[in-house]
Amino acid sequence: MMFSVAYFLLYFSVFQVLVFLLVFNRKKYAAQPADMPRVSILIAARNEEKTIRRCLQAIEKLDYPKEKIEVLIGDDASTDATRAVVEAFIQDKPNYTCISIRETIGLARGKANVLAHLAKKATTNFYFCTDADIAVPPQWIRTMLAQVQENTGIVTGVTTITGKSLFARLQQVDWVYALGLMQVISDMGRPVSTMGNNMLITREAYEAVGGFENLEFSVTEDVVIFKHVLKEGFDFSNIYDRNVLAWSLPAGTLKNFLHQRRRWMRGSMQLPLYMKLILIMHAAYYPVWLPFFAYVSASTFFAVFGLKLVLQSLYIHICYKRLQLRPPWHLYLLFELYMIVSSVILILYFFMPGGVRWKGRTY
Repeated sequence: MMFSVAYFLLYFSVFQVLVFLLVFNRKKYAAQPADMPRVSILIAARNEEKTIRRCLQAIEKLDYPKEKIEVLIGDDASTDATRAVVEAFIQDKPNYTCISIRETIGLARGKANVLAHLAKKATTNFYFCTDADIAVPPQWIRTMLAQVQENTGIVTGVTTITGKSLFARLQQVDWVYALGLMQVISDMGRPVSTMGNNMLITREAYEAVGGFENLEFSVTEDVVIFKHVLKEGFDFSNIYDRNVLAWSLPAGTLKNFLHQRRRWMRGSMQLPLYMKLILIMHAAYYPVWLPFFAYVSASTFFAVFGLKLVLQSLYIHICYKRLQLRPPWHLYLLFELYMIVSSVILILYFFMPGGVRWKGRTY
């Protein structure tokens, strides 16, 4: 009983602080870079015949001089028509190049290996990384570049899910919420992580860590390179703004969702201790709350639940407002049910034997 009370006091105190910081410690982002240098966009693609055209169409709509953009697409031994789709799209676009990736470099594997190859082909000082199932916004390059200061190594945008199904929309809330938690910590000047589907890394920082081929392999290659870039003394910037809001396609099935989250959970083991503690505190809520019913009245039990729901919904609402999005309120309620079910399933799945299944490969 005393442990439960102490936990809830800590949980709600921390949550209120996070809400306060989200509202009052918001960083302002420059909208335009001082100049417009040439940039490289790196895209790793494996079996993306159904998604990559959407990605490339979004890149074509970027509000940035086309002659200053080189787009490098790495076909990672695809077994479908990915290469044909890409070649058809870029046939009249000289600044696009599709490279067939069949060999590995150094320690790199999977997506990290593709990016290592593309980085060697890149001819600029700024590498913009995104995924084949991502659609970036028109102001993406301008806004990301505007955050680069003298010692900046990595700039990270914000990504969420697009889709009309209820499952897709709940995944969207999940991404908005999780990245909102990361942003509060980042706005305090504390590093958390980056996202390889919406990331800018400078050539200087990339070469300082030796490239992906010289880093330990991980299924979350973005987390690893972020950690090493910081070790080399570079700064970072995380942007939570509509101008860098990229749209990802959802995990369409429960199986794909579980594989995706298992990979992310492996990556979370490399997060800073303070972020791990926040995530553990959130994950422990229901294991502490459910037994609490044995010691208190029903009204107290549900009041504790209601306070959590209100604070969480307020936090998510503020995050959505910052992204200039307006989801229906009933999604906040359904998200709570989603959190309960997905948390239990994912914890069980994480500890089941087996590797991480990703793009048709097991790691």
